[in-house]
Amino acid sequence: MNIYAVIIVSALLIDHVLSFIADCLNLKHLSGELPAEFEGVYDADQYQKSQAYTRMNTKFGFIISTFNLAVTLTFWFAGGFNWLDMLVRSWNLPFIWTGLCYVGILMGFRFLLGLPFSIYGTFVIEEKFGFNKTTPKTFILDIIKGLALSLVICGPVFAAVLALFKYAGPPAWLYCWIVTTVFTLILQYIAPTWIMPLFNKFEPLEEDELKDKILSYADKVNYSLAGIFVMDGSRRSTKSNAFFTGFGRHKRIALFDTLIEKHSADELLTILAHEIGHYKKKHVLIGMGISILHMGIVFYLLSLFLSQEALFDAFLMDHNDYLPIYAGFLFFGMLYSPVEMLLSIAMSIVSRRHEYQADRFAVKTTNLAEAFISALKKLSVHNLSNLRPHPFYVFLNYSHPPVLQRIRAIRESAETAEMK
Repeated sequence: MNIYAVIIVSALLIDHVLSFIADCLNLKHLSGELPAEFEGVYDADQYQKSQAYTRMNTKFGFIISTFNLAVTLTFWFAGGFNWLDMLVRSWNLPFIWTGLCYVGILMGFRFLLGLPFSIYGTFVIEEKFGFNKTTPKTFILDIIKGLALSLVICGPVFAAVLALFKYAGPPAWLYCWIVTTVFTLILQYIAPTWIMPLFNKFEPLEEDELKDKILSYADKVNYSLAGIFVMDGSRRSTKSNAFFTGFGRHKRIALFDTLIEKHSADELLTILAHEIGHYKKKHVLIGMGISILHMGIVFYLLSLFLSQEALFDAFLMDHNDYLPIYAGFLFFGMLYSPVEMLLSIAMSIVSRRHEYQADRFAVKTTNLAEAFISALKKLSVHNLSNLRPHPFYVFLNYSHPPVLQRIRAIRESAETAEMK
């Protein structure tokens, strides 16, 4: 193995081992003793059920990651990447179509390998714990729609990036950065009205106390809304959620119907105030800016490595006539994975900090700290969340602080506000 192969294999193994250690620590950290904060909210049976849910998902996740790692390494060192390249090139298609076929076949292969796990996770694990509401018909339609969107949206974007790196010369990385940035921004506008309704129904929230409270609050904090909608989340799961979509005048609130069923108007208002806090604190723009900057750096580094024959040698590619840069995209992605892992951890740290800031915003602007705490408790109980995750597991995987830490911080914010 050359140096690139050593780096990539080492990174894959280190990531797998770290995840395994974090999983083991997290499972050992499970406690049969219900936290005092949740007494009267969680009954004993439900709490034990939440821990069983954590155990099963953790073990299932490890099986999936181990399987994926074994398949990747086997395919790699059996010469699979080169074999597929020789096969696709034998079809004598134009360069762009060759690249699309090569990547498309690999993505399709990966999808098929993951499909049994997705089916088991949805129809066995989620069903066992009372979450699943997805019918086989909905599951199949979701797959068809997802694949169609990938072909219609991702296919042309990848083709454009491939063409630029093939024909645009040294500035290709810059052109690709511009193209993908424009595409990302456009997607933020079209997703709420064109893409998301393909998977769920969005009905305007009826005129009632909840809508009045939301509109009054949005006006109070000077937050414009294009609409408040109820999404049929119960079509697939009993889990609850709420989210915002769009930018500028196209901002929308979407509430799961399961969320509305289980929370009071004040609780829902605090949840939405938290989400609005992300906008008011510029977290969305910060995240978008970091993402765009990251894309630029990745494209620049990609442009440097696509001409490195040693990278293709690491994957046993026969490149006597030319370097198949469409394969180089995948190889660079694997080479970049250690950096990606570190960036992911850093972004999770930033994200957890932003969550605390949005919580404080919600408490300060609603004066409903106890309603907010009640909402977080209900969400944790209903979704069978792990109340006491291990700190190392949180460090690697959590974009949100653990619920007990959030509750403690919310109470401190409320007390500080009262003192003022």
